[in-house]
Formats: sequence, C-alpha cells, structure tokens
Amino acid sequence: MHRTHTIIDSPIGPLTLVGEDGALTHLHMDAAKYPPKEFGERVDVGYEAASEQLAEYFAGERTTFDLPLAPRGEGFHQTVWTLLQTIPYGQTRSYGQLAAELGDKQLAQAVGWANGRNPIAIIIPCHRVVGADGSLTGYAGGLERKRFLLDLEEPTAVSAGRLF
Repeated sequence: MHRTHTIIDSPIGPLTLVGEDGALTHLHMDAAKYPPKEFGERVDVGYEAASEQLAEYFAGERTTFDLPLAPRGEGFHQTVWTLLQTIPYGQTRSYGQLAAELGDKQLAQAVGWANGRNPIAIIIPCHRVVGADGSLTGYAGGLERKRFLLDLEEPTAVSAGRLF
C-alpha cells in the first residue's frame, strides 16, 4: 500500500487529494474536522483525472465523477457513502430520507454521523444532505463551503426565482 497526496486549487480553497495504489481515499479541505491520519508523500503526478474532473465540476461542466474510490470506513459508513452517490446533482435529501431508504427512519442520526465522516467530500456528495426542513446543517468543510457547493449545483431556473 503506497499512499501519496497532492494539493490542488479550487474556488473553495486548497483541496488535498490522498490516494493509495491508484484509488482516491480522501479529499481534504483546509480546516475540515476529520483530516486523514496520514497524507503520504507529496507528488505532482497521478492525480490528473481527479484534478481535471474537479475543475470541470467547479466550472459547471461536470455533474458526476468517474474515478476509482477507496474510502475507508466500517460497513454502515460504506453503505451510507454508497447511498450518497445516488443523490443526483442539483438535488438534496434529508438525513431522515436517507435513513428511510436504508429501511429504518430511526437511523437518521447514524446517517448523519456517517455523512459527517465521509472522507471523499464533493466526489461522494455529502453536501447534498440537509436538515428535514431543508436547512443547512453541519458540514465537515464548513457551512460556507456547503452553501457554495449547493449554489453551484442549483439549476438556474430555481436560483432565478429565489429572493435571496
């Protein structure tokens, strides 16, 4: 297992991409709550596809990612992270809706816990999960970044009709 990392610029600040053996294991934002335990050697090659796809996403040209991912976590966390990837671009789900999709509305808090520990933010779109009333709730990268990402994905017709 050979872990490496690179740092790329983005509209929400520097993003640290961490990978092992060709698969992305972390996308870390400065000041995020749960950094990887180890970043590995810094390299300038090996992250071209991830860098390009993220640039396309931030430019509004990409709505899905096609990258090898290897997030590390327990079984329930993996299940939630897989479910997050089914939330379409420009849409949101509540923690309760995701819990119901897993078969038990009582799992909403556990879904929130797993969502907050998503190691590959943006690409595994944990920012698309909101409170039951549609409010922005915690985001490991900060609520300002969550708002930015949701605004980026918001269809033009919807944002044109907003008062703020």
